[in-house]
Amino acid sequence: MIVYEATKGEFCDSVLVGSITDEIYDVYKEKIGRSAKSQIRSWENSMEYMYKVLNDTEIPQDCGVAIEFTIPTTSKRIDFILTGLNQFHDDSVVIIELKQWDSAQKVDGKDGVVRTYLGGGIRETTHPSYQVWSYASLIKNFNQTVEEDEIGLFPCAYLHNYDFTSDDPLKDEIYRPYYDKAPLYGKRDVLKLREFIKKYVKYGDNSDILYRIDNGKIRPSKKLQDTLSSMLDGNREFIMIDEQKIAYELAVKMARESYLDDRKRVLIVEGGPGTGKSVVAINLLVDLMADDMVSVYVTKNSAPRNVFYEKLRGGRHSLCYLKNLFKGSGSFTQSKSNEFDAIVADEAHRLNEKSGLFSNLGENQVKEIINASKFCVFFIDKHQRISLKDYGSIEAIREFAGYFDAEVEQIKLESQFRCNGSDGYLSWLNDVLEIEETANFDGFDFDYDFRVVDSPVELKKLIFEKNANNNARLLAGYCWNWIKEGKNNSDVHDIVIDDFSMSWNLGNSDTWAIDEDSINEIGCIHTSQGLEFDYVGVIIGNDMRFDGEHIVTDFTQRAKTDQSLKGIKKRYKENPEEALQLADEIIKNTYRTLMTRGMKGCYVYCEDMMLQAYLKEKSDFSS
Repeated sequence: MIVYEATKGEFCDSVLVGSITDEIYDVYKEKIGRSAKSQIRSWENSMEYMYKVLNDTEIPQDCGVAIEFTIPTTSKRIDFILTGLNQFHDDSVVIIELKQWDSAQKVDGKDGVVRTYLGGGIRETTHPSYQVWSYASLIKNFNQTVEEDEIGLFPCAYLHNYDFTSDDPLKDEIYRPYYDKAPLYGKRDVLKLREFIKKYVKYGDNSDILYRIDNGKIRPSKKLQDTLSSMLDGNREFIMIDEQKIAYELAVKMARESYLDDRKRVLIVEGGPGTGKSVVAINLLVDLMADDMVSVYVTKNSAPRNVFYEKLRGGRHSLCYLKNLFKGSGSFTQSKSNEFDAIVADEAHRLNEKSGLFSNLGENQVKEIINASKFCVFFIDKHQRISLKDYGSIEAIREFAGYFDAEVEQIKLESQFRCNGSDGYLSWLNDVLEIEETANFDGFDFDYDFRVVDSPVELKKLIFEKNANNNARLLAGYCWNWIKEGKNNSDVHDIVIDDFSMSWNLGNSDTWAIDEDSINEIGCIHTSQGLEFDYVGVIIGNDMRFDGEHIVTDFTQRAKTDQSLKGIKKRYKENPEEALQLADEIIKNTYRTLMTRGMKGCYVYCEDMMLQAYLKEKSDFSS
């Protein structure tokens, strides 16, 4: 998606008459939503500088200009793009990252990271050349038209307020791998930037290349479970951007320091669905093992681990090796202090206090993980707590880190990769489900396919149509009992709604998310959390309804076989208000998690017709 699109001549005319900021803002507001004052100020400043750069007759008037181009499958946007033909009449795209910076500091020990003034303070961020190179790489990886049409991508960074010195930190040798790929230009480099542009844009294209890229075929996003084998072999399957890169480099640095000095360090990485927590976690695991650190990947939920095993089975790694690499969260009750150099705890919100089948082992899983490791990192999303037993929280991690006198760092991931990179969809969903108020109460951009359908039969038909590559699944809230006699028989239908009936996922499959026959079964939160699909169809049961004013939840509508709310009736008798609040949080979090498993789309059917009408109204963005 492109916010502003024009030719160079049209862009320069708009800057000249002072209308460019208004023009960008009007389209931005229409396509994305209201922008912050800081964003508007950056347009006002940067567009004047770009006008000065482009004010050269050798840069053709009819070359294409795009401002705020959304990178496929992410929520990130590129500041400025120029398109045209080079001297050989090859398609060329110059990608320019614009920065308001006037100073920066080198950061040792972290690849591609610098320190500068951002958001009211001095913060670590990616080097401008790394940032724009990573953005260009994502376009190349995901836009099929770019590859098929052999469109050249040429990134650079323009820091128009920055006066580079002879020994400038941004041009230190440690950053050469990135500024060699994406040159840096400062306030005195207008002529150099012009020459860079003219090298690739000699003839205009009347925005034809922009049109082809913006309307080009997008490759499916890589799924973590499909790339594990290659990653364990040391291949870079994912390019980390912005906060992902910062979190990853911070984790590597802390792990290496703990390895050398034996002091405990704890990193908390907070992030919502699709922000790349698991991608960062697996990359981290691979690289720490490459540094000869004894490292393991931990989840409480067995579904991701089972899928990982199955995907890696038959590769060069032995099953024993893999079993030791991917562990359950209750594996450390007997561990000695610092037994592992690093523990990577994914889905840390699912950690329990006690371990074992009967919750009778160990003392506390958070405490035991910190005890067992020199360095540990917890990836956590407070809105994915879906069981009364879920104990993992930022507060608990900090408490036990303090108990062990461990050094603690905390960072938040924002960049969105699931839900077609739509931050807006996630914010809208949080608002609609009344989890938290957000600015997206009135909708989100249209890159994500969200629909409310009229029947479960229609929902099933949609998902079956989308399952061409075994990447669509039906999911449901836990409002139907698992029929004991049918746990291994998909002909026994647990879920019945009028003329619709299907079976829950079978008890004899540990890999429901990737099994070919799983399209004939309905998954639950426990078989889908931590995994991702292209499309999901979600049945919302009567445990969540709409009363005409608000979303209401009802734990009494949960199935008797549901273990996630086990003990809630006892709590309700002891403290009704607290019990209702807990149940409300868990039920809403469950549906939020189910409704964010789809990378391209989510289709919903509600048993409660008032909720059905409410979601239809809230998702009708044309009204």
